[in-house]
Amino acid sequence: MASENEWVSTSAEYTKPRAAGAVDAWTEEANRQSARGSQALTRTGEAVPPSAVAGAFGLKANETAIVRGRLIYADEVPVEVADTYYPREIADGTPLAGPGKIKGGAVTLLAELGHVANRVIEDVTARPASEAERQQLQLDEHEPVVVLERLALDASGRPIQADVMVAPARLRRLRYEMKVS
Repeated sequence: MASENEWVSTSAEYTKPRAAGAVDAWTEEANRQSARGSQALTRTGEAVPPSAVAGAFGLKANETAIVRGRLIYADEVPVEVADTYYPREIADGTPLAGPGKIKGGAVTLLAELGHVANRVIEDVTARPASEAERQQLQLDEHEPVVVLERLALDASGRPIQADVMVAPARLRRLRYEMKVS
């Protein structure tokens, strides 16, 4: 059971394309939890990804991917720093590489481009916040963060998207439900 100060999140909805005209997954989740969800793009374009993303994408040292960095808000309070990376051969020349908001979210656009996640791998860790994260998320000096790294692969096992999300530990509770036969 979640307390009133934590945000319970499930990952599944963030990996599925949205129906035509639907809002992005974050806005929908925030609305379900009686909050107003929004995001601000902090960076877009080419970037050298973190080593875990570079390894998953099969990139050599200093090779770039396309990144969409965002600061995620609930009721105008920053609750997450999120960087999403795409292989250049998928994202170059598409709105994924541009500075605009993507109607229905990037996962929906990926599906329209023919790239649908078939398998998703998530790693969750906790650590002290960096100075930049402390400032962006308005954290106390020694406040820890939760880091969720998500890798989406298509049916052939090819990586199509990698996310690195950082959130205040005090606000985050991740729930994983599994059907056991």
